[in-house]
Amino acid sequence: MKTTAAVLWEQGGKWEVEEVELDPPGPGEVLVELAASGLCHSDEHLVTGDLPVPYPVIGGHEGAGRIVEVGAGVTEVSAGDPVVMTFLPSCGRCSYCVRGYTSLCDDGAGATLGPQLDGTYRFHARGEDLGQMCLLGTFAKHTVVPVKSVVKIDEGFPLHLAALVGCGVTTGFGSAVRTAELRAGDTAVVVGVGGIGANAVQGAKVAGCRYIVGVDPVEFKREKAVELGATHTAASMDEAWELVSSITRGQLADACILTTGVAEGSYLQPALQLVGKKGRVVVTALSQADQDQASLSLLELTLYEKQIRGALFGSSNGQHDVPRLLEMYNLGQLKLDELITREYSLEEINQGYQDMRDGRNIRGLIRY
Repeated sequence: MKTTAAVLWEQGGKWEVEEVELDPPGPGEVLVELAASGLCHSDEHLVTGDLPVPYPVIGGHEGAGRIVEVGAGVTEVSAGDPVVMTFLPSCGRCSYCVRGYTSLCDDGAGATLGPQLDGTYRFHARGEDLGQMCLLGTFAKHTVVPVKSVVKIDEGFPLHLAALVGCGVTTGFGSAVRTAELRAGDTAVVVGVGGIGANAVQGAKVAGCRYIVGVDPVEFKREKAVELGATHTAASMDEAWELVSSITRGQLADACILTTGVAEGSYLQPALQLVGKKGRVVVTALSQADQDQASLSLLELTLYEKQIRGALFGSSNGQHDVPRLLEMYNLGQLKLDELITREYSLEEINQGYQDMRDGRNIRGLIRY
């Protein structure tokens, strides 16, 4: 079939919206008609080259829609079912899945490399095969994805809001609740209040933190952090240290979650200084692929038993967590509408990313 998609043909290029050819779903795959797709910063990493991928590629990994057709052997979902697409597949059988680490599923190892799990491509244009960001390619009105990458949700839930839970909400919320293991009475610092950090703030609030400090140089984002549950804000980590030291009487934070647009090695030591004894620094932000040096005090790490933890998808389990987060929204315990700063058509995708770069958006959303 023919559909429309936003294709990135080269590093540093613009997203080009054009007609593409889409193959039918193969065994273990499903064809989805998209309702919406979030404009996540991770797709910007494809443009800058921070996340190396083969070009050309269809971007987008945060989306929701309805099943149109299922491939051979698919019994988990049927045509017409509403689904959220998660950017990491979960096979349920590998060593990591059976231990509950579904965000580390073996099937996700090459998820950003372009082809589907069988090594072939579903999208084609200009005589070339097109890769799909995280096996999904949600910057398309239709896409074919592994059934392992979809989560069936309740009928009637607004699909444009459900799309946000495919990445940003679950990653941020999980970074606070699962990876950082925040608990009632803790103090949390979230550095970078974008699409991920905003939800780390929400996760810290749901966890029962007594103090939540949102750190961002953009005033609009600091205001949004307060709307989503932050008790305090700061424009920098240096400013945050004075604040956190004061409100905790020198004990500092229990966890600092790094959700900046790009992770830098130089961020680790200021983050470690923001947490106290047994404090956790959670690195959720992606760094450049060649970033292999960081500055930190090893003595401080040892003497105060501080920890540095990586977080992929917020250490979450899509099949378990996505439906629960949507139910929390229904119960008024989680905000989703407030995350969407602006909506765009697919043809406006480059403007959407420019608005993100300019600090105007918490989350831009493409509506189909």
